[in-house]
Amino acid sequence: MRAHPTAIIHEGAQIADNVEIGPFCIIGAAAKLSDGVKLQSSVIIEGDTEIGPDTVIYPFASIGLPPQDLKYKNEPTGVRIGAGNIIREYATVHRGSVGGDGYTRIGDNNFIMAYAHIAHDCKVGGNVVMANAATLGGHVEVHDRAIIGGVTAIHQFVRIGTFAMVGGFSGVGLDVPPFTTASGPRAKLFGLNLVGLKRSGYSKEAINGLNQAYKILFRSKSTFKEALKKVQEELPCTEELSIFLEFIKESKRGIMRPTRSKEAEF
Repeated sequence: MRAHPTAIIHEGAQIADNVEIGPFCIIGAAAKLSDGVKLQSSVIIEGDTEIGPDTVIYPFASIGLPPQDLKYKNEPTGVRIGAGNIIREYATVHRGSVGGDGYTRIGDNNFIMAYAHIAHDCKVGGNVVMANAATLGGHVEVHDRAIIGGVTAIHQFVRIGTFAMVGGFSGVGLDVPPFTTASGPRAKLFGLNLVGLKRSGYSKEAINGLNQAYKILFRSKSTFKEALKKVQEELPCTEELSIFLEFIKESKRGIMRPTRSKEAEF
């Protein structure tokens, strides 16, 4: 471990040999930092917080502080962060609460930009991008490879599906299905994330299936229940379509719907 002499490292913290801790960092007694973790300066790590290998945390970020939850009474909860993450300046990640499973969890290879906030009990997958000042309320789920634009607020208990893209300055109160785009002060769907799907090498068959399902579910005159049944009965069951439909069927808050303007089509 290489630690600047101004860093405060409490006895009991578990820190791997090749961790770098910069000036004025504060590491709590229950923290665990894995190989290759780098804290640049003025970073606070508190509570039962584990940070995976090769994660880099920039100045003034704070990880593992108590949740902003009036029901929290200092119960033993924590934060689990995976490998290869980049957490930029002033980002905040709060520990879990007993109202969830007790842990705020972040996967691998995420890019969490400056001033982003991940509240208590959130579950963030892998390869997620959160732009500047993107904010997750408590118990939010963000699935793999989703992108959340800057100054965007995600309401408590909302889910953002895999490969979904939420535009900046948006307010998101309902679940955003996988592979779609959403935007707006009261965000609405704007079709599939076609550019992202194509750039990532998804097959034409997979994109066509998703596009047909989107049209049936969100642009037909059928009830949503009827449209969902039609998609399941009539379209080839690709892996991507299975993910799309399973996400919709598991929704508890409700699924976001499109704006009335014309959505992008493949």
